[in-house]
Order: sequence, then C-alpha cells, then structure tokens
Amino acid sequence: MRSSRATRTTALLALPLALAVGALPVQAQPATSSGRVAPDRLSSTEQDGVALMRIVVPGQTDVDRLNTMGVDLAEYKKAVDGGLEVHAVLSPEESRQLRAQGFDVRDALADQRDFATNQAERRAAVAAAAAAAAETDTLTPLRAEWFTSVDDQRFLSVEVKSSATDAETVLTAAWDSGKGTAPGSGGTATMSRFTDAGQYMYHRFSAPLPVTAAPSSVTVTSSRGGTVTVGVTKWLGAKRPKPGRHYIADFVDHYMDPTEVTHRITTLAREFPRLAQIIELPNRTNGYRRHAQAQFGTDPASTFYVTSKAYGSAGGNDVSLALVKPDTAGSALAVAVSGRDVVVTLGTDAAGAITTTAAGVVDALNGHAAAAALLGASTYRGNAGGGVVAAAPATRLTDGLKAPASVSRDPFQMKALRIGKKRDGSKIGVFLYCQEHAREWVTPLVCVETAERLLRNYATDERTRKLVDGLDIFILPTANPDGGHYSFYDFNMQRRNMTNHCTAANADPARRNSWGVDLNRNFSVGSVHDGYSGASTLCTSDVFAGPTELSEPEARNQVWLTHQYPNIKFAMNTHSYGGYFMWPPGSYKAAGREVLPRVDFGSENYFWDASTHILSAVQSWRGTAIWPGRTGPVPDVLYSAAGNSADEHWYNRGIIGWDFEVGADVYDPATKRFQAVGFQPPFAEGHEEAMEFASGQIAILEVAQAFAADKQRPVSKLKVTGKAAGAKTFTFAIDEPANIYYTLDGSRPTFNSTKLTASGMREGAQQITITGKTMVNWFAVDIAGNVENNYKPDGTRHNYNSQTLYVPTQ
Repeated sequence: MRSSRATRTTALLALPLALAVGALPVQAQPATSSGRVAPDRLSSTEQDGVALMRIVVPGQTDVDRLNTMGVDLAEYKKAVDGGLEVHAVLSPEESRQLRAQGFDVRDALADQRDFATNQAERRAAVAAAAAAAAETDTLTPLRAEWFTSVDDQRFLSVEVKSSATDAETVLTAAWDSGKGTAPGSGGTATMSRFTDAGQYMYHRFSAPLPVTAAPSSVTVTSSRGGTVTVGVTKWLGAKRPKPGRHYIADFVDHYMDPTEVTHRITTLAREFPRLAQIIELPNRTNGYRRHAQAQFGTDPASTFYVTSKAYGSAGGNDVSLALVKPDTAGSALAVAVSGRDVVVTLGTDAAGAITTTAAGVVDALNGHAAAAALLGASTYRGNAGGGVVAAAPATRLTDGLKAPASVSRDPFQMKALRIGKKRDGSKIGVFLYCQEHAREWVTPLVCVETAERLLRNYATDERTRKLVDGLDIFILPTANPDGGHYSFYDFNMQRRNMTNHCTAANADPARRNSWGVDLNRNFSVGSVHDGYSGASTLCTSDVFAGPTELSEPEARNQVWLTHQYPNIKFAMNTHSYGGYFMWPPGSYKAAGREVLPRVDFGSENYFWDASTHILSAVQSWRGTAIWPGRTGPVPDVLYSAAGNSADEHWYNRGIIGWDFEVGADVYDPATKRFQAVGFQPPFAEGHEEAMEFASGQIAILEVAQAFAADKQRPVSKLKVTGKAAGAKTFTFAIDEPANIYYTLDGSRPTFNSTKLTASGMREGAQQITITGKTMVNWFAVDIAGNVENNYKPDGTRHNYNSQTLYVPTQ
C-alpha cells in the first residue's frame, strides 16, 4: 500500500544525517480543530502541482531507498532498459529534490488536471443518472422474433432500446405462450445491456432464449418505469420453392487445401466450357515459401540468428553455418565460405577461452562478401548482443515448411471461376469469395459446393438453369492461398497471408507464426491508416493491416476483378465462425464511435429483406437459424473491422455485399447452452456447414436474379403517426425497400431533395414533425432504380405524390 504523507514526513525526520543532506523538505502541517496534524501537508496552491511521476532507478536497492525516504510510491514496478521503473506521487519541489539527489525522475503519468477532468466527468454522469432516475424512460422496440433451429427447438430474440443509457437501468422481458394466453405465461428474463466502443446501443438477450411455445407478444419493463408491449414475429422459415426433382448436392467429402481447391475449379471449367471459364488474376502472391533460418544461443545476449538471402526452396535450405572454436589461444575471429557452407572461427583470448560475442558474429558475417551473399545475420530481437557465443556444429538452415511437394513453393496464380451462359458483361454480376482468413477451412468448401451445384444441375434443374442463364457469376474459392497452405501444413491457426513485413527485431525463427497481413484489413476504405478501429500497424499482430493500404497482391486481385468486370453488383465474403450475416458499414473510429457513412434507408431495408430469403435457404438444409442479433451491419452485431473488403467494394464500387460467418453455435438441449464450433470442426460438422451455406450462396444468386428482373415500381403513402397542439408527426410507408425523396415547401422533389432516413440504428423510418400547414411532395425509388409512378425527377412533369397536412391548434 502507499505510505501516508504523515508517515513519509516521520521517516524523513528520522533519516541519518549523512543520508538526510539534501533530503526532501518537511513543510509545516496545519492543525485541525481537534489539534491533530492534518494528513495533507500541502496548501491548495501546492496541491495543484502534485502529479504521479515516473522514476527509473538502477535496481531494487534504490527502490528500497526511496521507500525508506518516505517517498509516496504507487504499487507499480516493471523492468525497463536501464533498470526498474516505479511511480510516485510527488509535488514539484519533491521532484526537484529527488533529481538533485541523482534520481531519474521523468514525465508525469497524471496530475491534478486529470483529477479535475475525472471529477467533472463524474459530476456530469451523476447528474445525468439523477435526471434519468427522476424521469420515466421511453422504451423503443427494435426487434422481437421467435425462430426454430436444429431439431425444431424454438427460441426467442428481443432487442429494446431505452432512452436511459446508464448502466443502472435494468430491462426485464416477459412473454406469453401464444395467442390468447396470459402475459408472462411463457417466461421472464432480464435483458443484457449491449455496449460498443463505450457507448450504449440497446438491450438484448446475450443469447436467444429457448421457449416451449411460440410467443405472440412480449412486454418489456424498465427499472426506470418505462414499459412497452410488442408483437413477436417469426424469423426465417419462409417457404422456398424446392429444387427440381433431379437437383443434386453434396460434392465435398474432405477439407481441401488451396491447391486442391484451385485444381477443382479448373477441372470444372474444362468439363463445362460452354458455361464456365477460368480467370487468372493478375497479381501473383508471394507464394508458399520462406527464407531459410537458423538460430544460435541460449540467452538473449548471446543469441543471434541467420536468414538465407534466397528462399528456402530456391537454395536457402542448402546453406549451413558452423561456429568453430580454434585449437590455439589468441585466435582472431574469421569467416570462411565453401560453396553454401559458412564457417565462423571464433576468437579466443590468451587462455584459449572464446571471446566472440553475438554482435561480433553478426558483424563478421554481414561484413564478409561471400557470406553476406548467402545469408544475413541479426542479434536477437534488438538485443545489443554482448554475450559470448558458444561453438556449434554445422547447422543447415531451413524454411521449416512442411507441405508436400504437391504444393508449389512458387508465387501462386490465383484463379476465379466465371459461370454463366452469357459471359459478356451484359448480365448482373455476382462475386462469391471465400477463405480470406487462412484458418477458416470450411469456407472454400462452400464456394466449391456452390460451383458444383450450379454446373452439375444446369441440365436438369430449371431454377439452376435460370440462374446460370441470367447472371454472370464469379467464384474465388480461396482468397488467401499462401496462408491457406500454411494453415493446413504448418500452423493451423494461421489467419493471415505469409508475407513477412517485419524488420530484424521481429524476424527471428520463433516469430514465424506471427508474420503476415490480415487480408480483410488491407483494403482502402475505413482503414487503420485512416484512424479506424479493428486493425493494427504492428507486423506481428493477427490483425496487421499491412504497411500500406492494398499492399498485398491478394487484396489487389479482388479490386482488379471488381473493376475489370463492372457488371458485378452483388458480392458475398464467406468467413467462419459464429453464424453471422452482416453488411456495410464495417468499421468505425473508436473515439466517439464514428461509423463509416451508414447505407441509406432503402438499402438498409433491402439488406434486411434479402437476409430473410438468404438465411431461410441456410436454414432449409438442416434447420440452422442465424440469430436476429447476429444479423445486421458489422459494427452493430460484431465489432469494427478496419479496411475490410466488403466496405472496399460497397463504398468504391456500389457493390451490394454481405459477409457470412459460417459455423453457427450448436444448441445442446441437455445443457441448454449454445456451443461454439471453431474454425476447423470435425469434418462431419464442417460438411454440414458447407452444405447449408452453399444453399445460402445460391439464395444470394436468386436475390441478384430478382434484382435483374425487377421492373415493378414502388408504391408509397404518407402516414401520420402523432398529433399534438401545434405539431403533427408523420412518416412514409413503402411496399418494398426503397428510398423516399421529399420536400416540405411545396417545391418539386428531385434526387437532390431531402432523403428519408432511419430513426436510429436497427429502428424504423424517420419521424418528421411539422408545426404548421405543410404541403408534402415526395416520390419513391427502389434499389433497382424503378421510380414510383414513372416519375422523372429531372424532368418537368408533376406526377409525384402530394399531400397537404394541417396542424391542430388545440
């Protein structure tokens, strides 16, 4: 514990004279009304200068000395270059006195300004909480749904937003057992407060609740007094037409590495030349290859490592290094090279003991032309390398890679499979891509299964034939082939590609599983380089975004494809695991949770409507339901993912894109808990995931097909939602996902007019309030571009909607 200031003063007075010279001054302490000495000996003016300071001392003896002197030490100590760092509460005079005695007193960690800021924030929070406690909160229902999952188990999912955002507000849900049953007869549960980036979002269940009967309504009550009752609707399970009687599926029977996957789509293109072709993407990857390495030493100071100049597969694995102790005393350090074998003769002293340090070996190797042509040497993780090395026998450098010879070590030629009867750019394009993250072994199977179903059912299934005839489909089953190979054969938890951007301090062999770029953080929209959250600039981080945006050939290949084929209007990025279905925006800046621009109201509703169709297709395979709470824009249901590919394609190309996270949690009725499945579940589970999400990818094609065929114009109407003296509130109702453009001044609406927005995240349409007689003019336009009433916003006709609203005066 920290010593009190009174104790510190006593200790200073008791110091021996020799130690007390120049010691910290003892100031007079004011007496209290009881005559005792007040614990705080500083005046209000002096108190303003007190700060929590960093002190670096050579060792523990000096820490003990500070403690004996009565310095107000915090319970903190860590080893740093130069000794130990401790923290102490010091006044400016105390800091000067300690520096005068030779102590290294550094910068302040916190001072009274921080205290004042904290106090102000606390006062504001307390005041806000008090104000909230004094008022009944308003509850806004966001979603209330029941659904079935595997084995027809029913579940309930509810989301409600309170106007009271403090942590003391508790919401409780109670639901019935079906139409006509008593409220609360189905059960009750306390809801969890969902926050993100420090901000309150809404309340929900931490996981859907199992229920015995489908509820018809749920009532949510707040500890602040608010209450709301809302109907419960069914989530998913919409009837889909069954495939033709000859429709076949199930084309994968084992996990496949990227070489197998690429061979599979190449074979398909050869087998179905009238319907498919291979597109070779222009940027070859770095390849499944590494430079060969070897490390010598047992402690950081005497350790160094060497790295071959050539990749291991190109001769680096043939290089060897030996450290030899000479038989004679007083020998000088020397380097000799014979072919690919390097020998370092270590230096010795007059007694024959080795004197060569790790830094000495590094300098000798890097300074020898023939050796430097074969390898480079570095000390261990930036250590000065002052420790003496030991002799070592000839050691062959190795790249450590374990894949069989069937996996090429050359730069990988990424390939996409293009499927369509008419592949000339005249049809709506759909881009399906998988395995951006190497360890997600199920995802390439999803893409392969989809390709197989499309081509092998074309001749016998009418629905499949319509998809292939009416669309231009691009399938990239492995977006990260190098990392995929590394995950299969070397380190199964590899997330990134294999490109090593680390400098020598992080490039030793033990770091080999920490190299690479997270390809789904390497894109140019909302990136970490622009200040967005969810990625790192640290080269050893699993979410390393790369040295620059689009630094990686794998990412550039995706961008090239979407630019080369501008007919691509839809995309699906398939990941694992967790059972999510998401769409842009995908990232935000943590400060203030500044999210990338939200998609407009019509597009948001389109995403939601399409999700019902797509996720019902997923459910049709074995009953798996993706939760409502795991459906929505990425930051709303998961986290910020700076620089992800879906944002790249949406914001730069307007491509309507989704993200699958296959591998939904599996419910265990015995424990009544959901169990996660992981990245590489037993193949029996992985197979089922591949089958159900391939069904989802087929459904995305159906969504694109409907988009291409959509000629129906939307229909909208104005809906008054509230009346009060001097004010009226209204919004618009639309028969399909569409955007509304409106004016309130009687002018002709155009695409430059005000656009209807959402009331808030996961909420309904914006509510518009007027305070006087108002002429509202508006029109709707759907996502396919069909305009209500065939109105021409840039024309002169007046066939838009118009309605005059009158505001009540009492």
